Amino acid sequence: MVNNSVPSLKLNNGLQIPIVGLGTYARKAEPEQFQQAVEWGIDAGYRHIDTASCYNNEESVGAGIANKIKEGIVKREDLFVTTKLWNDKHAQNDVVPTLKSQLARLQLNYVDLYLIHWPVSVNDKGEDTAIDYLETWKGMEETVKLGLAKSIGVSNFNKEQLQRLLQHASIKPTVNQFEISPTMTQYELVDFCKSQSVVSVAYTPLGLISEARPEFEKYASIKNDPKIKAIAEKHGKSLAQIGLRYLVQRGIPVVPKSFTRSRIQDNINLFDFQLTEDEMTVVDNFNLNLRCVPATQFEKYTYFPFH
Repeated sequence: MVNNSVPSLKLNNGLQIPIVGLGTYARKAEPEQFQQAVEWGIDAGYRHIDTASCYNNEESVGAGIANKIKEGIVKREDLFVTTKLWNDKHAQNDVVPTLKSQLARLQLNYVDLYLIHWPVSVNDKGEDTAIDYLETWKGMEETVKLGLAKSIGVSNFNKEQLQRLLQHASIKPTVNQFEISPTMTQYELVDFCKSQSVVSVAYTPLGLISEARPEFEKYASIKNDPKIKAIAEKHGKSLAQIGLRYLVQRGIPVVPKSFTRSRIQDNINLFDFQLTEDEMTVVDNFNLNLRCVPATQFEKYTYFPFH
């Protein structure tokens, strides 16, 4: 089913971001799986495609986009493409050449959104280089001036880091992409972003209600809870659709990922039902403040965001 009714939110630079996007991260996947997911996603109505340098899939994502443009399903200007700067390219002078390489892999002239993936910086051995993200941001601003990125933003920044960036930026970040889900509700950071006209975008938006997280099996009672199952049954939707709808109703764009065609279609079919206030409260109450992506490999680094 093609879904052309996905609403968008306005960014602080006047551009629009679709409220549902297709995430493309995978620990293990073949190049053709990424390409196939992007093509299925565009067919299903996704217009926001989210990737990153460290996903090692920009060529495949770009090939999927190119195919759909060639088929006439979409034009480039119909799409909102996000990619991210990895931690080993935080020196100001590295940012522009890095994005140019990423654009070549994506077969694009520009991205709609370019994010600093993490506030931490590393060298090619993965060691902390303590480059201040304010320096990195100057390189990010250059990508906008050169027309390589329409919008720039950050990912995984905490409130203090975002506040500091806002005080020094010439071009304001449009987005902070971080983990938000029914089990990691993040009200404080979401509210702060909103107060600064920065859009919060949710990655790992299903949290512990996801079927794809066997490593959190001890929390399996959450996805088996009769209260959330009753909400899903009432609306004739899956648990994933309930979790995504919950975030969309909070005004938070989501980037769920899947490599299964039916789930890719389900994850965007969120606009023919609405959760009641009571149902929103039920979902809120699943919050555990537990990160699925704790990034403990960076916790001793200078700009680690999750202390």
